[in-house]
Amino acid sequence: MGLRELTKENHQRAERQKFVGILLSGKIDPKLYAQYLWNQYFVYKALEEAATAAGLFADLPNIERHKLILEDFQELWADPNNPILCASTNNYIEHIKNIKNDNDKLMAHLYVRHMGDLSGGQMIARCVPGSKRYYKFDLDVNECKEKIRAKINDDMADEAKICFDYATELFQELV
Repeated sequence: MGLRELTKENHQRAERQKFVGILLSGKIDPKLYAQYLWNQYFVYKALEEAATAAGLFADLPNIERHKLILEDFQELWADPNNPILCASTNNYIEHIKNIKNDNDKLMAHLYVRHMGDLSGGQMIARCVPGSKRYYKFDLDVNECKEKIRAKINDDMADEAKICFDYATELFQELV
């Protein structure tokens, strides 16, 4: 059937959240977007550090996003105090710690997060404030997508659904 089809319902549930509508409206408050980036930074940092340690980025150079997300956050956040991390972000970090030795589970999360950035990131970039480094790739996007597709299988569906559920929870917490 394919991982995309197996996770379609969870993906659609995430996309139907109020925050996503605000994100894509072109009118998102820069402070709210910065709060989202702050949480995304920690989500991606945890995932990418685990994936790097597992060697999952060996043939995917320049795909990591967390440093670029932090730069976008720093550009938009003027408050001397950082925003709080959402509960879903803390729970996600803990989840990644628990699966860090399971390459298939990590790959399911890379598929959801990074394939989403490669596929839908350009649309999001047109709608958000700031420099949008998060959505700029210094790589061949189509080649990268093919490399990710070559590493996934249908058995990763349950873990990919978990990743979508964490994203949905974050969207709900932000609005």
